[in-house]
Amino acid sequence: MNGPAIVATDISVSYGHIVALAPSSFAIPSSQVTAVIGPNGSGKSTVLNVMAGLVQPTNGTIEVALGKGRGNGISYVLQTTSVNEALPVSVREVVTMGRYATAGPYRRLGTVDRRAVDEAMDRMEITAIASRHLHDLSGGQRQRAFVAQGLAQDHSILMLDEPLTGIDLTTAQAIDAVIHDETERGCTVILTTHDLSEAQFADHVLLLSGRVVASGPPDEVLTAENLVAAYGPALLHVDEAGTMFVDDPHHTHLPGRHAHRDRIIHTEASPAERHGADDGPGH
Repeated sequence: MNGPAIVATDISVSYGHIVALAPSSFAIPSSQVTAVIGPNGSGKSTVLNVMAGLVQPTNGTIEVALGKGRGNGISYVLQTTSVNEALPVSVREVVTMGRYATAGPYRRLGTVDRRAVDEAMDRMEITAIASRHLHDLSGGQRQRAFVAQGLAQDHSILMLDEPLTGIDLTTAQAIDAVIHDETERGCTVILTTHDLSEAQFADHVLLLSGRVVASGPPDEVLTAENLVAAYGPALLHVDEAGTMFVDDPHHTHLPGRHAHRDRIIHTEASPAERHGADDGPGH
């Protein structure tokens, strides 16, 4: 895909008298990882919903370049927090649901569909638990199943709402590997995160605070000026060494779960130093 995958021009979103997103413009590059960050209530979910076509902007325009034919849709993996314990559905059935958008309500799934489901489960390393019921899985296994559902759907844009939050380290590494594999396949990946250090390793960053504060490469977006504008001086701190960190009370580390790296940004780090790291989106 040539040119940006998504271009938004002066879009705003309001729900009645509540303004969820003030007029903003931005472009999402194709075949790269874009991290959407900002404090709670900054409009991250609203922006994702607009890009996915689930919410229409109150004003402005948004253009999504999907191309033509199969394999050019948007796959949107929502953040999962709970599952109906009474739902008698297996892992394979959950992943297979990703094919319904392509197959439609009446066409029976064929060989291509089954192959897509098998590949998605293999990529997320859940083939061995394909017959297990969703309510019997751990949180990390459930997250793998829902990401696999998104992978099984024909898409050129993959959107993930906080995919690395509250999961075990092994699952986080598996999802991170798939994110990079998707871009190598030419897919555009857009994910939300509360973790500044994860955003630092993305290819592109969209910084929100009820509006788009900044959009561009991490070096240009994750500056003290921009972060203060988004998070406020009460949450953003800079020590004597010039290291910035956010005091984020919403994401405490819990035993047995994937722990985000420290929410810090070393302003003196060069791109080469950052891309030499061994984990995180965009490395």
